[in-house]
Amino acid sequence: MYVRDAKNRDEAWLLDHIEEMALDDVAFRSRDYVIAVDEETNERAGFGRVRVHKTDDGDYCELTGVGVLPTWRDQGVGAHVVERLVETAAAEGFDIVYSVTDRPNYLVQFGFEPVESDALPERMRERVAEKRESVQPDAVATRLRVDAFEMPARLREAFKNASPHEAGAESSEADAEDFGIDPDSATYKYDTGR
Repeated sequence: MYVRDAKNRDEAWLLDHIEEMALDDVAFRSRDYVIAVDEETNERAGFGRVRVHKTDDGDYCELTGVGVLPTWRDQGVGAHVVERLVETAAAEGFDIVYSVTDRPNYLVQFGFEPVESDALPERMRERVAEKRESVQPDAVATRLRVDAFEMPARLREAFKNASPHEAGAESSEADAEDFGIDPDSATYKYDTGR
């Protein structure tokens, strides 16, 4: 696995998966995204974006639109997407990055800290309100000093061995519930009712 900058040819794939995962696609530009790719199959596994907000009070960097395809989850893919986004923000001169999410505990493991709205720059307060109104009613803001990013060893190791797994894998053996039958209240299959 590796994480690379998105290319123009990734645009349709990105838009499909952003919509499928009900993520924020405001001001979409594919060149702002990074994509996690399986180096053996060239299969895309996850993505995320750096969004820079330019204001009169200064510029603010937001990590947004982070998503991992269901078959690639729980294998460090999202962690490495976040790491690449933080590195990109640092390379662009940002000391602090923000993220607005309804899953702040996921980001806490990397060093992000939840931030009360009144402690946010005005533009980031607006982003929290926008996300709450559009895609994530429970969204909260988080903040990270880019030099404080930490990758948990378990996620680094998982990413090295990541491979797709079946999402919602089902048993190949059919049972009564597969046919809409409640096994606790059903009569025996050969009961004729006599």
